[in-house]
Amino acid sequence: MKNLLILGAGTAGTMMANKLYKELDPLTWKITIVDRDEKHYYQPGFLFVPFGVYQPEDVVKPKAKFLPRDVDFQIAEIDKIKAEKNEVLLDNGRTLPYDLLIIATGTVPVPEETPGLKGKLWYKDIFDFYTYEGTTRLAKKLETWKGGKLVINLAETIIKCPVAPLEFAFLADAYFTEKGIREKVDISYVTPLPGAFTKPKATAMLNRLLKEKGITVVPDFYLERVDEDRKMLISYDEVEVPFDLLVSVPVNKGDEAIERSNMGDEDGLNFIPTDKETLKSKKYDNVFVIGDATNVPASKAGSVAHFEGEILLENILSYINGQPLEARFDGHSNCFIETGFGKAA
Repeated sequence: MKNLLILGAGTAGTMMANKLYKELDPLTWKITIVDRDEKHYYQPGFLFVPFGVYQPEDVVKPKAKFLPRDVDFQIAEIDKIKAEKNEVLLDNGRTLPYDLLIIATGTVPVPEETPGLKGKLWYKDIFDFYTYEGTTRLAKKLETWKGGKLVINLAETIIKCPVAPLEFAFLADAYFTEKGIREKVDISYVTPLPGAFTKPKATAMLNRLLKEKGITVVPDFYLERVDEDRKMLISYDEVEVPFDLLVSVPVNKGDEAIERSNMGDEDGLNFIPTDKETLKSKKYDNVFVIGDATNVPASKAGSVAHFEGEILLENILSYINGQPLEARFDGHSNCFIETGFGKAA
């Protein structure tokens, strides 16, 4: 019996468990998937919780519900990947051997990377919406907030779902309009990008929408620290942006287990050097990587993981059969952009 081990039961890992379960002979391959949490959080839904479109319970379900019954689902923290020995150590003391490894450990916001961000104002006047705790606490804050300077800030550009911060700005405009207090809310979108987004056509359209909605864009702003006492964002070149309520999109990093395993790339963000077309690890022959865990130059978004999954399935089957990896990922992604008032782009 051979062992196929998947690390991470988020969107990417769950998709691969289902795809491979349908293709591999259960008498030959045992599929095991490991995750620290038994709960599946529908992360796209986090965007809507602060505005009351979804309730917190709408975005949580058991992970086991989405996995084939015969896949071995283990709930544990990953301590370390010992790729040279083809095994993974778990924090409960268990060692899982593998013949083939898929790493789908994702990425997480790390607000403590920015001085002053996760301090005395955290979850009081500074919130994120990329975590379950953050989005649910922000929902409670918005219920009673009377207005002021609302700042949406991207600390970095390598983040999950790159358009979600823009969507938050659009939905905030609609939310406060419908509450009848829009004139009391000054919304600013503060970004290290030169405009609203990365690609010229999308940026032009999104900049126009922001202007129409009375949302101020502060471009080329690289956040260095947050002055909590003055409630001020401060950039590396000492530009200051004041806030009453800060919705932060913090620095994103890969799982800490990747750092402990010395498998991350050189920039220290714990993303794994991955062949951008075949999705195989650049260092280990029997290790493949998918989704946000990769350093592939594509968006860290669920749609990317979906398109990668189709390519990865082909290449894993080719690898198992001793054939060349001919499937190629082309960086494809897509995204619907919520623009408020029941409209989208």
